[in-house]
Amino acid sequence: MAQARWRVQELTVAALAWLAGLAVLHQCARLPAPGEVALLAGLLAVGFALRRRWWGLAVGIAALAFAQGALRAEWRLASELHPAWEGRDLVLTGRIDSLPVAITGQGGVPGWRFEFAVESVGPTGTALPPEVPPRLMLLSYASPGMADRPPGAGERWRLTARLKRAHGLANPGGFDAELWLFEQGLRASGVVRSGERLAAAPAGHLDAARQRLRAAIQAEVADPGMAGVLAALSLGDQNAITHADWALLRDTGVAHVFSISGLHVTMFAWLASAVAGALWRRSGRLCLAWPAPTAARWAGVLAALGYALFSGWGVPAQRTVLMLAGVAGLQSLGLRWPWPLVLLAAAVVVTAVDPWALVQPGFWLSFGAVALLMAAGERRAEGWRARLQAALRTQAVATVGLAPLSLVCFAQLSAVGLLANLVAIPVISFLITPLALLGGLAPPLWALAAWITQGLMAWLQLLVALPGAVWWLPAAPPWAQALALLGAGLVVLRLPWRLRLVGLALLVPLLWPAVPRPPPGEFELLAADVGQGNAVLVRTAGRTLLFDTGPAYSPGADAGERVLLPLLRRLGVRQLDLLMLSHRDTDHVGGAATLMQALPVAELRSSLAPDHPLQRPPAAARRCEAGQGWVWDGVRFELLHPRPQDFDAGLKPNDLSCVLRITAASGRRALLLGDLEAGQERALVQREAELRADVMLVPHHGSKTSSSEPLLAAVQPSVALVQAAYRSRFGHPAPAVLARYQAAGIAVVESATCGAWRWQSDVPPAAGQCERERRPRYWQDRRSTSAAMPMGPAPEIATPDADAWPAY
Repeated sequence: MAQARWRVQELTVAALAWLAGLAVLHQCARLPAPGEVALLAGLLAVGFALRRRWWGLAVGIAALAFAQGALRAEWRLASELHPAWEGRDLVLTGRIDSLPVAITGQGGVPGWRFEFAVESVGPTGTALPPEVPPRLMLLSYASPGMADRPPGAGERWRLTARLKRAHGLANPGGFDAELWLFEQGLRASGVVRSGERLAAAPAGHLDAARQRLRAAIQAEVADPGMAGVLAALSLGDQNAITHADWALLRDTGVAHVFSISGLHVTMFAWLASAVAGALWRRSGRLCLAWPAPTAARWAGVLAALGYALFSGWGVPAQRTVLMLAGVAGLQSLGLRWPWPLVLLAAAVVVTAVDPWALVQPGFWLSFGAVALLMAAGERRAEGWRARLQAALRTQAVATVGLAPLSLVCFAQLSAVGLLANLVAIPVISFLITPLALLGGLAPPLWALAAWITQGLMAWLQLLVALPGAVWWLPAAPPWAQALALLGAGLVVLRLPWRLRLVGLALLVPLLWPAVPRPPPGEFELLAADVGQGNAVLVRTAGRTLLFDTGPAYSPGADAGERVLLPLLRRLGVRQLDLLMLSHRDTDHVGGAATLMQALPVAELRSSLAPDHPLQRPPAAARRCEAGQGWVWDGVRFELLHPRPQDFDAGLKPNDLSCVLRITAASGRRALLLGDLEAGQERALVQREAELRADVMLVPHHGSKTSSSEPLLAAVQPSVALVQAAYRSRFGHPAPAVLARYQAAGIAVVESATCGAWRWQSDVPPAAGQCERERRPRYWQDRRSTSAAMPMGPAPEIATPDADAWPAY
């Protein structure tokens, strides 16, 4: 018995060490150099030589996990697109390697997003060169040859596409598109210029079958939103759910139920096991060859595997299949492992298959939910009242226990989540999902499932309309997050109430974190990475100003929702004291409507026309005019342009840009110029005797029509900020403009290479921090370039909905 316990301890130590080794790897700014690899090999040898000691075993397994993860990451990074191949029209032959997703580009242009497995490059089918990755993320917007019919999964195509390296926005607490692309093995993205279909999908192609089923659901269900929900529940196509529906599911805390979760996979396996066991028992010969319970268990595992593969093989499905297989295997061998060891074994297998699953919130929510429910334990319930109480307690354990983890991952907590899940879990699991699956055999069942789904969504709408339904909390420090996770475990476990009260106390630092602000007399400037557009956040000791709101990427997607709202909530900003919109161009006001709907805005100042849609209550609207000024917490704000007569002169929108100067008590200044062009720059220089500033927002994103020499000579900034897209299709910043700044000795910080830039006025501008430097990771693009890349109406990058919470 002692030996068996020691084996369990060894396995537990090995599993935890494996996960720890991968966790350390994913915090590294770079992969190990050859000398460091040799050190890892030494640690691995020492660990296995001392494997009979728990610490020796831990060192060896952790080194093994780190080394194999680093090696696989090195292989994946080696297949990235060479910078010299960016922006070129390439003829690619290959196969569509995913379920195509319908998207909408700028201006409402419809299109498709899909993964593409490249077989050859060039019109003659040259073998794949090492400069082109084998798998790409491609976007197609009404491209010749693809406009008349949607691309099909598994089909072979010859495409002409223009590529760029895997690159995404980098903001504090923002969605890491580069990590997502890296994990999927997509080392470049691009836009299709034209295409030619070469061959249909081969017989039995899994994604092709999924696409046919999705098309059948869309044909049977008139409401696109409900059709998307059914596709998500039956096929695992989470991208089919509309953005508005995802927002509702997120805010009510039930997004996990609308994905292919562990509960769905387990239910499917249980049904398959029951049917297989009943059929198996009808044959005496089969029962003699293999006991019916064993056969039923493995039939359930195989059914779960097939369902999980058909639904996209997400982390929750992987975890569930592996746990079911592990339990079936242990029972077949007559072994009994404790549940934590089974869970750890499943986590090791999942991360052995996909080392980057460890950095997905869905991984932690999946395993956290199962661990909480297993640790809390359930007594056998007799009678409907006892069963109801058990069900309520199970839901309460999951809701309370996972709340801190949800706050850590998403900075959001649904106060109505318990009420929403009490209805959503049984309705989705026992009504809508079975009907969605059976609809493949009897399509009218999809209409019934859609009708039930509409009723459920109406219930969720009622809940989210309640006051205080959703709580947004600022980011807490790591120590507070760790204490809160420990406290949540103490609260839900069957422990004495004194310990549970201690758990509640441990939650306090996460629920009420201290929000850092600049000291009185100083300000903080944060230039967000929004792609092609301006958005600069200015905070004083007690006030917040936002200068421009970034672009609209496509209908229903803008910088306000994707970048600025998560950023403001992470910083604890609950109200904008002033929203300043420099002028009407969509790359400056694209996110304004979203922000004004989601956050209270005390005042709006702009150069917008009086009849502009944004000039409406509840914000008090005023026109930007030179001479306006105010003081917040000892910091002086002054508007330098436009003058009242400029509005009457009929200047174009760029030349009506609001120009804001901010001066700290220490004397350091920032100058924000919008899209001012050279003519008005010279007029501003002539009017203002003193324009010097430490930090300047480069006018018009570095366009050739701006950043005149008189302006640079008058301002003489230490740092000039360029907010422009990676490989901007407008050529921003222009090489001639960059040369002008270099000749003047001005340091230029580009958002495409820096990410968000953050500076506080009580330190020199050189101390400002780039988000990519503050939190470097080995998968980030380090060779960004400013070269232009004309690509048509596509958004900067199209990735899965960052607001879609993973299932557990």
